[in-house]
Amino acid sequence: MTRTPPLFDSLVTVFGGSGFIGNYVAQSLLERGARLRIASRHPEHSHSLKPLANLGQLQFARCDITKEASLAAALHGATHVVNLVGAFEGDLEKLMGEAPGAMARIARANGARAFVHMSAIGPDANSTAAYARAKALGETRVREAFPEATILRPSIVFGKDDNFLNMFGQLIATMPILPVFGPKAKLQLVHVDDVAEAIAVALEHPETHGGHIYELGGPEQLTMMEINERIAAAQGRKRRFIAMSDSMSGLFASLPGTPMSKDQWTLLQPGSTVSGEHRTFADLGIEPKPLGLFLDKWMVRYRKQGRFGLDNVRSDTRAT
Repeated sequence: MTRTPPLFDSLVTVFGGSGFIGNYVAQSLLERGARLRIASRHPEHSHSLKPLANLGQLQFARCDITKEASLAAALHGATHVVNLVGAFEGDLEKLMGEAPGAMARIARANGARAFVHMSAIGPDANSTAAYARAKALGETRVREAFPEATILRPSIVFGKDDNFLNMFGQLIATMPILPVFGPKAKLQLVHVDDVAEAIAVALEHPETHGGHIYELGGPEQLTMMEINERIAAAQGRKRRFIAMSDSMSGLFASLPGTPMSKDQWTLLQPGSTVSGEHRTFADLGIEPKPLGLFLDKWMVRYRKQGRFGLDNVRSDTRAT
């Protein structure tokens, strides 16, 4: 006898569902038969999901998470809730601190069975970084309003269409000499599919995963220097990387118009790895995938001669 999947025909509201991670979360939930409501400022950005859904399985809601009436409309009838909202600009305390608490409070009042809140490794109420303080406040507010909520703290999330690997990929493809900020900072890059799976599993089994914090990191701890070197190797390019001092990195981050903000530099310095103090992927029954499984394929677009570029470089190396 075939068992009905736990989320089948359940209505899941996903706040921030039109972003990078939201796209993968939506696919994972649609595959499980859930009915999905994408709630965001620009839900049209996720219209590409339409062909993946059955008739009536996918809804879109334009939502301002700073307004409770808008939150209430997006949460109407939802049995499960996911909050993916994250930002480095704007009123971070309101967006990532107070608003998640309001989501959790309304969801609980409406009888929602599960709430999954996306935080980040290293939330700190006393941090000089507004981002870390806002994430810490968001966790507190969510757990006050919905004690059975699941808190997920991923390291930096990577995927073929992310803003992390692709930013470095573009820079390495165009510049022969590159500075590396925080060259010794260790990151435990985590694949976006694994994060999406973690969210789905937590929603499926709130009786097991609710009320807990999970730190999500990939199987490797890589320094920023190692990540840059791996990307260059995957492109088949020889590049010179210059390790920048903390003082120079801080100065760079304080300048306007640079790709790294002061908050991002503050967060980068201690790295982003699991602490060992909380549950991890293993407790969700998930084996995270390493960066090396994907990098060569994803860097094809940045090679000098496309998919033939790396073979040519390897041939030249063997010849010498």
